[in-house]
Amino acid sequence: MRILPLFLCLVLAACGASRTPSAHAPNARPAAAVPAGQVTSANFSDAKPVTDWGGKPPQSFPVHGLDVAKYQGTIDWETARSNGVNFVFVKATEGGDRVDEMFHDHWRGAGRAGVARGAYHFFYHCRPAIEQARWFIRNVPRTAGALPPVLDMEWTPFSPTCTIRRTPEEIRRDADIFIRAVANHYGQRPILYTSIDFFQDNEMWKVNGADFWLRAVAKHPKDLYDGHPWTFWQYTSTGLVPGVNGRVDINVFEGSGAQWAAWLAARTR
Repeated sequence: MRILPLFLCLVLAACGASRTPSAHAPNARPAAAVPAGQVTSANFSDAKPVTDWGGKPPQSFPVHGLDVAKYQGTIDWETARSNGVNFVFVKATEGGDRVDEMFHDHWRGAGRAGVARGAYHFFYHCRPAIEQARWFIRNVPRTAGALPPVLDMEWTPFSPTCTIRRTPEEIRRDADIFIRAVANHYGQRPILYTSIDFFQDNEMWKVNGADFWLRAVAKHPKDLYDGHPWTFWQYTSTGLVPGVNGRVDINVFEGSGAQWAAWLAARTR
């Protein structure tokens, strides 16, 4: 997934003290067993920090997490969990014939470390939506306690095989087909991830039956998405997180620790 530049070096929830934005990797807290569902405060920083969001900044939200794919390689999930990774969305599939090479390793590692985990599908605009939903279902297990499945829809101008731009009506129809198919299989309302250009071009606010996970670059989602409600906000692709090699996407949950616990109880199966 694509993302935005920003900083993140957060508060320790226990004492409420905040840190100064830093472009350097933070000193890691030692890896330790953390019970599933317990919120750990974010000990992150950012290679390209943003300091003025024009709204509630991401570091003021207590529940942070990642999205990862093969590009992150092997992750020390226990260290990441101790340093504030409370959830992760793992790339699972793309189109109708691709499985991310690191999906199973990330899926198992996050689960063992007590990180709330969900899987996402990267939509390919040159294959039928129902075929892609079936491919996702074929490759992503129904795991007790997993986060809802995610549909990642964005433009693909650099794809070597598919750069088409279909009509907004066709895009939303495909989103609806995919969402209904995976909701029926997993018994959960899916999450729809998108970026501002795709959201506006295709009037994605008209899509029903999904929570929204929005990408926002250097501005608060309320300003870019005209106040559209969101559950997750992807706020940087240049995050520095203990346990993860290199830069990584970081996200926040829209709510308090108590609201996170309630959302998990209501949305995970």
